[in-house]
Amino acid sequence: MVASYDVVLVGAGPAGIFAAMELAGSGLRTLLLEKGPDLDKRPRLGEIQNYSPGDRRLRWQISGFGGAGAYSDGKLTLSTEVGGRLDEIIGVPALRELIDQVDRTYLRFGGTDRIYGVSEEIEDLRRRSALAGLRLTPTPIRHLGTDQCYHILEAMRRYLDGAVDVRTETAVEQILLDGGRVRGVRTAAGEEITAAYVVVAPGREGSQWLQAEVRRLGLSVRQNPVDVGVRVELAAPVLENLTSVLYESKLEMYTRAFDDRIRTFCMCPGGEVTMEHTGGEDAVITVNGHSYLDRHTDNTNFALLISTRFTEPFREPIAYGRYIARLANLLGGGVIVQRLGDLLAGRRSTPERISRGVVEPTLKSATPGDLSFVLPYRYLTDITEMLQAMDCLAPGVYSRHTLLYGVEVKFYSMRLHVNSQLETEVDNLFAAGDGAGVTRGLVQASAAGVAAAREIMRRAGVTRPAVRA
Repeated sequence: MVASYDVVLVGAGPAGIFAAMELAGSGLRTLLLEKGPDLDKRPRLGEIQNYSPGDRRLRWQISGFGGAGAYSDGKLTLSTEVGGRLDEIIGVPALRELIDQVDRTYLRFGGTDRIYGVSEEIEDLRRRSALAGLRLTPTPIRHLGTDQCYHILEAMRRYLDGAVDVRTETAVEQILLDGGRVRGVRTAAGEEITAAYVVVAPGREGSQWLQAEVRRLGLSVRQNPVDVGVRVELAAPVLENLTSVLYESKLEMYTRAFDDRIRTFCMCPGGEVTMEHTGGEDAVITVNGHSYLDRHTDNTNFALLISTRFTEPFREPIAYGRYIARLANLLGGGVIVQRLGDLLAGRRSTPERISRGVVEPTLKSATPGDLSFVLPYRYLTDITEMLQAMDCLAPGVYSRHTLLYGVEVKFYSMRLHVNSQLETEVDNLFAAGDGAGVTRGLVQASAAGVAAAREIMRRAGVTRPAVRA
C-alpha cells in the first residue's frame, strides 16, 4: 500500500507540531507521523514516577505526541543566544522574529504572562558571578510549568484536528530518495508514504535512528560535544536569590584542573527530580528535573553538565553517553543518589545517611550509592569545582547535605549539515529539532519547525495561511 502527501513530518515533538500548525490551512496535504502514542494515551508524569525502572511504559515518557516537551517544565528561553544554533544557520534577525512568533503561539494556547530575567537586579548578579569565577548569561524566560505544558499540548492537538493528518504509534524506518531528491518515507510496518517534502524532527529520542539513516544516506554530519553530568538537589532557599529573579540561572565556567566547560542546565525551583527513559527497546534510565506552575516542593534542582570533545578517531559520543548511563543503571538499578559529603569523604551514601540529611530526596526510587564508580575522576573534579564556585554566589550549594543524582546525559551529539533553509544535502529533505543537532530546547525547536514549514510553502508557491481560529 502506498499513501501520498505533499508533506510528511517525522516526529510530533515541538518542531513537528509547530511545522504542522504552520502548514495547517495551507492547502498542502500534510501528514504528521509519531512513533509513540497520542497525547491522551501517554501516562501522566505523576504516574510515571511510580513506575519501576524496568517498566516498559517508561518509554512513552519522552516519546509520543508532544515529545519530551510534554513532560518538561516548559521553560521558554526567549533569547537568540542559547537553545541551539539557529542563529548561525538562519541569522539573528530571522531567529528573533521566529522566537517572537513562537512565544505568541505558546501564549495563545495557554502560556503564562510572567517573564523572568528582565529585572534591574541582574547586573548585580552578573557582577557577583564574575567574582566567583562564573559567567552568568541572563535570558528572558517564560515558565509554563509541567502541568500547564500538558494542557497547552492538548489545545494544540485539537487545533490540528482536521487540518493535518496525525498518525501516532507509527515508526518511520527509512527515508526514501529518488536520485538526490526525497520522495517519502517507509514505516516500520512496510508502508510507503510518498511526499514532495519531508521534515525529520525525531527529537533526542530518535537521534539514534536519524544517525543510522544519515550514515546510510551518506549525509554530512559533525559531532557535538557529549554532555554528561549529574542533577543537583538542595533546599530551595539556597538559590532563591537567583531563582526569584532569573528562574533559571545559566552559569558556566572552565575548570582549573582540566579546563573543561561545565554549565548549569534546566534549573527547577521548587521542583522534583525525575527519571527519564531513553532509547526505545535498548533503553537506559537517566535523570531529569521538573517544576510545576501551581505546586512546589521545598527543594530546587538543576543539572551540571560537562561538555567533552573527544580526540579522533572516536565518533560515537551518543554511545559513550549511553555507556555511562548504563553503568549507573547496572550499579544502582536505575538512578543513583549520593550526598556531596559522602562523595567528598570517599564513601557511598546509604538510606540512613540520606535520611539524616536536611535535603529530602524528591526522587524516591533513586538508589543511595557511590557515583565515583560511575563517573570518571575528571568529571567528578569538574563537578566539585563548579559547586564550590556556585557556593561563593549562593552559600549553601557546597553543603555536605546537597544531593547528587546520576547520571544526566543529553543525547543530541550528532549535528546534521543543513543550509540556511534547514535543508539537508538531499533536495526537499529538511531537518529540525534536537535530534538533528539543530536545536537544544523548546523555543528553538519550535522555531525550526516554523522555518522549515515556511520554506516548504514558499517552494510550493503557497501564500502563508492566516492563523486558524
